[in-house]
Amino acid sequence: MTVSPSWEEPDGCWAVGDRDQEQLPFSALLEDSAEDLYENAPCGYLSTLLDGRIAKVNQTLLQWLGYRREELVGRKQFSDLLTIGGKLYHETHFSPLLQMQGGISGIALELRTADGSRLPVLVTSTVKQDSDGQPLLIRTTLLDARDRRTYERELLRARQEADLERERLQRLATTLQRTLIPPALEPVPGLEVAAQYHFASPDEVGGDFYDLFPLAPGRWGFFMGDVRGKGAGAAVVTSLARYTLRAAAVSDPVPVTVLANLNSALNREFQEDEPRFCTVIFGLLTLDGEDMGFHVVLAGGGHPPAVLLRADGSADYLPTPGGQLVGVVPDAQFTTAAVELGPGDTLLLYTDGLTEARTPDPGGRYGDEALLEFARGLAPTSAPGAVEALNELLDSFGEGLDDDTALLAMGVPRAEHEDGEETGAERR
Repeated sequence: MTVSPSWEEPDGCWAVGDRDQEQLPFSALLEDSAEDLYENAPCGYLSTLLDGRIAKVNQTLLQWLGYRREELVGRKQFSDLLTIGGKLYHETHFSPLLQMQGGISGIALELRTADGSRLPVLVTSTVKQDSDGQPLLIRTTLLDARDRRTYERELLRARQEADLERERLQRLATTLQRTLIPPALEPVPGLEVAAQYHFASPDEVGGDFYDLFPLAPGRWGFFMGDVRGKGAGAAVVTSLARYTLRAAAVSDPVPVTVLANLNSALNREFQEDEPRFCTVIFGLLTLDGEDMGFHVVLAGGGHPPAVLLRADGSADYLPTPGGQLVGVVPDAQFTTAAVELGPGDTLLLYTDGLTEARTPDPGGRYGDEALLEFARGLAPTSAPGAVEALNELLDSFGEGLDDDTALLAMGVPRAEHEDGEETGAERR
């Protein structure tokens, strides 16, 4: 059986379909397809003379605008189809750039249709030149941007709603965080106290907490802690830890016992859920009237050690070695340390956001040694002076500060006689 070729080219190209269909010249189909593609393309086409008059327009654009061909060709300029704002832009920007560059692409404009409605389009124009490089006419392609405009408006609306939601969550996080730290610390006669909560991010509720409160005449309790994690879950543990520590201290202020009560509460509350734990330092502050200072007993539960800045200009850590994390195991062990806080001495507590801050060195962290070196450079200093200097240090980390940081400093002011001489306690 002989099979006819799909095309042959003796006198031109031929298209062969079914045997029952008439054979047509392939070139004729190409010409018909090209004209049809121009007229019914999925975009608008028009050609204008150099003075802007419309010389040719396709059927697609006519349908979009609602005009008949004879109403536009030779009668209107391209700028006549634009809105008022579009005309101004066309005269001041579009047309000058087209003349200078010979082409301009993807410009968002709005056309005015025959019924007065607006049609957003993306316009691309090029200048056709003759063989001598002289401009002959301007060819313009217009893409219907109605769907894109709708999408952009929906995107803008969604972004505005997201911004509002983010602001709402930030306000909620800030409000919640403020409920977890005391708005003001109880004044202690004969003691300077300063505190600061440094937020790493306004979007998340951190788990750092601290407090200072009276227990009996001449006796105060204080604590500093850091809950694992962030967000609502951490806020729940933070709230429980703060109120448990205060209640336990009123019942039995022995620091080790206070931490043991908190450990039992966390194990009881979260034993069936994901483990919730924290690091804590709890301290008992007792006025020592004879020496014009305070006796301090600290119990540590896995928390970074306090820093003691002495009146003689020295500074060192006050460790509580062996203290375990609070809330991990039912029978956690805690250790204590005692110190006398005299005139000119300052005790500093902090959370690990400070020592774990990233430094410019690759993979570097600020670390315990750097903090101790910094403290030795500060000593002797007051409690407000220590917190102010450390807050400036935290600001200097910039984006390297990944975690919230709480600071609590307590210092005994220097005492002087009216003639300016130091007391015996200061000379000691």
